[in-house]
Amino acid sequence: MSASSDSLKSILFALGANFAIALSKTAGAIFTGSSSMLAEAIHSYADCGNQAMLIWGLKEAKQPPTADHPLGYGKAIYFWSFIVALMLFSMGGLFSIYEGVHKLHDTEPVQHAWVAVAILAFGVVAEGVSLWGAVRELNKGRGSKSMWRWFKESRQSELIVVVGEDIAALAGLTLALCFVLLSMATGNPVWDAIGSIAIGAMLVLVAVLVGAEVKALLVGQSAEPETLRRIRSFLRARPEVAEVYNVLSQQLGGDIMLAIKARMTPQGSEVGLIEAINRVEADLRKEFAQVRWIFFEPDLKD
Repeated sequence: MSASSDSLKSILFALGANFAIALSKTAGAIFTGSSSMLAEAIHSYADCGNQAMLIWGLKEAKQPPTADHPLGYGKAIYFWSFIVALMLFSMGGLFSIYEGVHKLHDTEPVQHAWVAVAILAFGVVAEGVSLWGAVRELNKGRGSKSMWRWFKESRQSELIVVVGEDIAALAGLTLALCFVLLSMATGNPVWDAIGSIAIGAMLVLVAVLVGAEVKALLVGQSAEPETLRRIRSFLRARPEVAEVYNVLSQQLGGDIMLAIKARMTPQGSEVGLIEAINRVEADLRKEFAQVRWIFFEPDLKD
C-alpha cells in the first residue's frame, strides 16, 4: 500500500468521526449552553473542513508533470497542509480563547450538564477510535521510532496534520469534560469559561508545532534520513559504482528527487558507462518506489 493511500484512509476515517462528533456537540451546546461544548463543536467542524482540504491536496498532488511544473505537483499537499495548520490556529485555537474570555465577563450556568457530559464522553470515545486509526497507519512506516522522532522526520505532511488534529481533539474533549464536571461540582460557571481558554491554548500550541514541520517541507526538505542512508548503502554496494561523492535529495510530496555524483568503475567505453548508469538507476527505482527523478553525474577519475 502506498503512502498516499494510507494517508487517505486515515483522513477519511477522521472525517467521518469528526462529522458525527460535530453534530452531537452542536446539539449539546445548544441544549446546555456550554461554552466549552461550543468551542469543541467549532473545532470539530473546522476539522471536517481541514480534512476536506487535505483530500483535495492529495488529489492535486497526483497531477502529472507539465512544462510549467516539470517535477510535478507533489508539493501541493504541503501547501494545503499548511493552510490546515493555519485554520487549526485561527478557527480552532483563537476562537476557543475568544469564546472563553467572553464567557468570563458574561458567565452563564451550564444547563443540563449531564447531557454535556454524555456527549463529551461519546466524543472522547469517537476521537480515540479516530486517533487509533491514524496511529495504526503511521505505525506501518514508523518502525522503532518514537512518536516524537516520527513527527520530526516524517515527510507525510497530511498524516502529520491528521495525527496532530486527532491528538488535539482528544485532549480538547478531555479538557472540556473535566471543566464541565468542575462547573457541576462547584456550581461556578467560570470553570466552563476557563476550559474554553485552555482548549484554545492547547490548539494554538499544536497548530504551531504542526505548522513548523509543514513549513520545512514547503520550503524544501530532503528525503527521510533513514531512506537516504539506505540509498547511499545501495549505491556503495553496486559494482558499477567505485565511490559515492554526494547524494542530494528533495521530498516532493509522495515522490523523491535524487541528484547523485559518483565515481564509476571503468566500463571500457562511453556506451558501457551509459548502460551501467542506466542499470543503477533502474534498480534504484525498483528498490525505492518513491524515487521518481534521478540526476546522475558520473566521474571516471582514478
